[in-house]
Amino acid sequence: MMSEEAGQMLVVYDDPSDQRSLSLDDTSSAEESPDETRLSLETPNDAIPYIGQRFSTHDEGYEFYSEFAKRCGFSIRRHRTEGKDGVGKGLTRRYFVCHRAGNTPVKTSNENKPQRNRKSSRCGCQAYMRISKVTELGAPEWRVTGFDNHHNHELLEPNQVRFLPAYRTISDTDKSRILMFAKTGISVQQMMRLMELEKCVEPGYLPFTEKDVRNLLQSFRKLDPEDESVDLLRMCRNIKERDPNFKFEYTLDSDNRLENIAWSYASSVQSYEIFGDAVVFDTTHRLTAFDLPLGIWVGMNNYGMPCFFGCVISREENLRSLSWALKAFLGFMNGKAPQTILTDQNMCLKDAIAKEMPSTKHALCIWMIVAKFPSWFNAVLGERYNDWKAEFYRLYNLESIEDFEQGWRNMVNIFGLHTNRHVANLHALRNLWALPYLRSHFFAGMTAAGHSKSINAFIQRFLSAQTRLAHFVEQVAVAVDFKDQAAEQQTMQQNLQNISLKTGAPMESHAATVLTPYAFSKLQEQLVLAAHYASYQMEDGFHVRHHTKLEGGRKVYWVPREEIISCSCNQFEFSGILCRHALRVLSTGNCFQIPERYLPLRWRRINTSSAKLLHSSNDHGERIQLLQNMVSSLITESAKSKERLDIATEQVSILLSRIRDQPVPSQAITTGSSVPGVSFCRCSGPVSQPEKEEEEAITLAAADHLKTIIEQFQKCHLDHPIAKFFGECTELKVKLDRCFREEKAVKRKANFEQSKKLKERLQALRKEAAEGSPEKSNFV
Repeated sequence: MMSEEAGQMLVVYDDPSDQRSLSLDDTSSAEESPDETRLSLETPNDAIPYIGQRFSTHDEGYEFYSEFAKRCGFSIRRHRTEGKDGVGKGLTRRYFVCHRAGNTPVKTSNENKPQRNRKSSRCGCQAYMRISKVTELGAPEWRVTGFDNHHNHELLEPNQVRFLPAYRTISDTDKSRILMFAKTGISVQQMMRLMELEKCVEPGYLPFTEKDVRNLLQSFRKLDPEDESVDLLRMCRNIKERDPNFKFEYTLDSDNRLENIAWSYASSVQSYEIFGDAVVFDTTHRLTAFDLPLGIWVGMNNYGMPCFFGCVISREENLRSLSWALKAFLGFMNGKAPQTILTDQNMCLKDAIAKEMPSTKHALCIWMIVAKFPSWFNAVLGERYNDWKAEFYRLYNLESIEDFEQGWRNMVNIFGLHTNRHVANLHALRNLWALPYLRSHFFAGMTAAGHSKSINAFIQRFLSAQTRLAHFVEQVAVAVDFKDQAAEQQTMQQNLQNISLKTGAPMESHAATVLTPYAFSKLQEQLVLAAHYASYQMEDGFHVRHHTKLEGGRKVYWVPREEIISCSCNQFEFSGILCRHALRVLSTGNCFQIPERYLPLRWRRINTSSAKLLHSSNDHGERIQLLQNMVSSLITESAKSKERLDIATEQVSILLSRIRDQPVPSQAITTGSSVPGVSFCRCSGPVSQPEKEEEEAITLAAADHLKTIIEQFQKCHLDHPIAKFFGECTELKVKLDRCFREEKAVKRKANFEQSKKLKERLQALRKEAAEGSPEKSNFV
């Protein structure tokens, strides 16, 4: 038995707020002897605490009482610890109480630290269990010396008690799996469902909740922000070492801390070369774990799927940081600015775009505006909210600015929104979001609500990543790679599907072989509708309207000789897909194929330009094949008019002269393969690396020059005939005239004798090709 030596009793509260808040049975501060211990009158039951019950340690007593409390419908906590002051005296008594024992603690206010307004569940419950330390025959043990199971509150049901914090625990194994799931970027809800399936438990019956998982992940992020920034920069440098085409830029403040960082991947830069004409810059997201603004550049590829262009993280969202982000993005993309850019209602971003991208058309994402409508108008309009929203969408999709303005005034009058500040603000910014003001600009269809969902789903994939900031760059890369692989799979599936022709028109058959299934489906809709329209030739073009209407319609201008068509609805300028009105005129004019310029590269099945393939290919034969394709395009474009043919002949003569000035290697390429339509000189012997590089340089130079000629034809002849049709002198007409003057100057400077020899040489090559194989003559 423990001696009753005199000494000062020490009392320690596990929760300081419990001091003087409970009145437990502690009539004696001295340790009770076994003879003085009051035994329970009831028969001892191992499942229920009783006076005199023994435990080896106080932790064993706590676990027993905790299991008892769980069965009864409450939880417990450690309340008070008592011991004697002196060497060897140690702990002598412990109190365990109901989780609702005591009163609500009074929190001390701290102006520098924000206070969490959490309600307390304490109600002064007196239920408790007291254990005391007893030593008999030299072996210490703990005995129950006090127990009261009377509660002043209702006890929880078995299916409710599991939600009490004391019974929500995450094991070390589960913690490891949660962190692994977090690195993959899946959401907390998905983590919970996976672990439920793994443990074979019903949904919601894991020993922890979503809130516990979020708190766990948050605890791993409580690191020094400066260390996080250093790790982030180190991560970017490591990626740059592994992939030299990875691009990133950053700035430091006056204290040498990370202020802004932006990055883009090699695949993103390549995609931007073709699909960077229309871009969404979404700055509405934040990295919640680090409270940092996040900006994401995305676009749409030729299969109607989102493609990632770049990402930026800033410490603050202001004009200076946004201007830096746009400048860094242009640097990644070799200075190429998009034609159009869609953003949210951020006035600082509007000013930054005007400063850094003055030639880019800025517009507002309609889906970001509509997302705010419930908070803006639901309470104001009440039951009429859905009617107002339907009217807003009708006005948004109108084609005429005059109809929009008149409809907006009527809407304001009908719904009584004259003094509503949100309506006034929307009308003030109407030229940035209303389609009647935007139809003359190209947006690749990204103003549609359906595409907003796919873009948001793509963004949310890597926003759900729950690990450290330094790993965020890699997590974005994983999400981008996953999206690229999914896009490739969907592309394959689309290409394997049989395309169903609905009209049987030659234009439809031709477009089906050129456009991607996504773009073709859009064009096919217009082809089907075109059959319901009638066209009337006027003095200044064609008037096209629905066959059931006597008024309205669209004005279409068609120049058959130059294969140029334009409609007043501006659908082609807006989406890159010809409208039903233009298709009706083409059909009336016996046009059996859509002109090439109205089948844009960004909507074609080939998602990579020939020039990029030419530079990226390492096989010499593939380069020759690509060069042949470009020459074929040159011949096709040149044959459309006598003027084009004359320019092509002179330019090719000059190009051949430049190529022949290059030194010819002593040994030719030793290959038995042939490219149709191209004759090779075959000699034995290997080709040295310098000679091969020299030949590739010559091939690239020729391809670049041919590409320039083709682009020159397409640009100079794009809108000039329509400008003549209206009698206007446009900028393109000036460029066209300048182009012809430069062509004439080249002719004068060229050596006549040299040109004559080159022409004779060209004729000899044609003859040689014709004699060698009838198929080869098709090349020239």
